[in-house]
Amino acid sequence: MLTIIFEAHGTSLDNENKVASGWSDSRLSPLGMDQAKQIGDRYRDKHVDAVFCSDLKRSQQSGVIAFDANPKLIFTDWRLRECDYGDLTQEPSQSIDAVRVQHIVEPFPNGESYNQCMERIASFLNDMKVRYEGKTIMIIGHRATQYGLEHWLNNKPLEQIIAEPWSWQPGWTYKLGA
Repeated sequence: MLTIIFEAHGTSLDNENKVASGWSDSRLSPLGMDQAKQIGDRYRDKHVDAVFCSDLKRSQQSGVIAFDANPKLIFTDWRLRECDYGDLTQEPSQSIDAVRVQHIVEPFPNGESYNQCMERIASFLNDMKVRYEGKTIMIIGHRATQYGLEHWLNNKPLEQIIAEPWSWQPGWTYKLGA
């Protein structure tokens, strides 16, 4: 059995400006840097075998700040990215919220669908299941990353997950395997 701890990246400059980053590379705000330090504090005395971040700056920065004492522990993987909002990238977040459920199957214009995003995450999980059996990993990612964990590991329908209001919490724990 693989234990997965999910932590959302710290608040980005785009988050503070209420802009949907998608695949754009927004950096952490000062608040986000403090939140990343808090991730490290929460897990300082807990064993984590590896930390995986998406390749977007806000996720990577969160991992580096949280686990600066052990940078060899941190890996990046593009499959953990946020959903690609295409033409709606950098638009107000409320614009994405208003149409999110319409893009479960149909891609955002010049972007991807949530189903495509879920396939990326499934590929990542399949790799982790084999490579980290019996271990604990952390994923520092995005809302879509957490949607994927809920969908694949808790068997929740994507339509339900996306329609529910998303709220931050200090870590989610999942189990993958028998």
